Amino acid sequence: MIVPSQIRAARAMLGWSAKTLATSAGLSLRTIQNIETADDELSVRRSSILAVKATLESAGIEFIGARDDAPGIRIHAPKPDATK
Repeated sequence: MIVPSQIRAARAMLGWSAKTLATSAGLSLRTIQNIETADDELSVRRSSILAVKATLESAGIEFIGARDDAPGIRIHAPKPDATK
């Protein structure tokens, strides 16, 4: 599963605000804030994390590494249906 720092990095690479991500993922701003500051996966709904992941991936973000092994991101051209 992705980690909060990957989400923050992905937003920065895309130039998106937390509000933009929230709108694009169909979530509330508060939910994005909770995800980005969560210490563990259990404090946030899995469905919300998956929505964020799918939204960022459709905008061209590739999540690499693992929680315990150099988590990071790569940026690619966005998929045709990605919205800002």
